[in-house]
Amino acid sequence: MKLESELIPANEPRPDGKRAMMVMMHGLGDSVDGYRWLPEAMAVPWLDYLLVNAPDDYYGGFSWFDLDIMAPGIERSRQLLFNLLDELQAQGTAPEQITVGGFSQGCLMAMEIALRYPHLLAGVVGISGWIFEEKKILRQLSPVAQKQRILMTHGTFDPVVPITQVKPQIAPLKAAGINVEWHELAKEHTIAGEQELSLIRNFVCAGYPVVGK
Repeated sequence: MKLESELIPANEPRPDGKRAMMVMMHGLGDSVDGYRWLPEAMAVPWLDYLLVNAPDDYYGGFSWFDLDIMAPGIERSRQLLFNLLDELQAQGTAPEQITVGGFSQGCLMAMEIALRYPHLLAGVVGISGWIFEEKKILRQLSPVAQKQRILMTHGTFDPVVPITQVKPQIAPLKAAGINVEWHELAKEHTIAGEQELSLIRNFVCAGYPVVGK
C-alpha cells in the first residue's frame, strides 16, 4: 500500500539550488483538497509541497487511524509515512530537505515522525493535535529525536482537541531533551490565519539556513 499524494512544485528555485519540500498531512475527514491553499498562503516561493491523503476512507474524506482503537492505525500509517519519506530520499530529496507538517490527526502523525523517524528532518510542524501515548514514545525515541526541530501550535478555545489534554504533554518532552517550540493561540480547531502562518513560515524557513527568512 502506498499513500496518495499531490505535488505542488515551487514557483522558483532555492538560491543554493537545493530542493526544499513541505509534506503536509490533513486532519480527520479531510484530504489534499483541504490544503491546496497552503502554498500561496505560506508565500515561500522556493518550497515544494507534497499534500498527502490518509489511507482510510472517512465520510467523503480520509482518516489516519480509528479514534476508537487508535494504536493499530497509527502504527500502520506511521510505517506508510516512513516509506514515503524513504521513497522521497531514494528519488533525491534527502530528509534534511524535508519539513513535515500535520493538522489534528495529521499533527499526531507528524509527531510520530518527529520522535520515531531515524533520520533528521529540516523540521516538524504539529498544528492542533496531540501525542499518542507520550510516556511510551519517550521510551522509544529515535537516535535523532533530541536533535529534531519541532513546532507545535494549539488553540486555547479548541473544542475538538482541548488544550488541557495537550499542554501537559509538552513539559515531559522538554524534560527528555526534545527541542519543541510551543505556541498557544486564541483560536478554535483551525489554522488561525496570518498570525499562525507567520509562526509556521518563520519556523520552516529557519530549517533552511542558506535561504534564511
